[in-house]
Amino acid sequence: MVIGSGIDIIEVERIQFAKDKWQDRFLKKVFTEKELSYANGKKTAAEHLAARFAIKEAVVKAFSVNGKKYLGDWTDIEVSNDKSGRPFVNLYGNFARVRKKRRVKQIIISVSHTHRYAVASVILTK
Repeated sequence: MVIGSGIDIIEVERIQFAKDKWQDRFLKKVFTEKELSYANGKKTAAEHLAARFAIKEAVVKAFSVNGKKYLGDWTDIEVSNDKSGRPFVNLYGNFARVRKKRRVKQIIISVSHTHRYAVASVILTK
């Protein structure tokens, strides 16, 4: 049973701008060390960071209830990839508590990016 969904799109240029302007202050507030290591190992780091940002925003929207955004720390949502490259999230802090409380069994993610945009969709099921 679907109990939440979220979608987000972001311009890669916005992530690159924030990365250039605020550097570690921005990066460490939004991304975990694992996420930064993954993206920085790619030729187009900003695209991969934008994809992770879009996933995080979609997760926030999926967990939102009755138009109220659920707020937690950005780093409480960590995006990883399985051996085949498929993304998945680990939740910590408030997000982990809400997942347990709402009995979310599965978080289904779809993500895509180009040099200009990153888009992500998240579905929560019981």
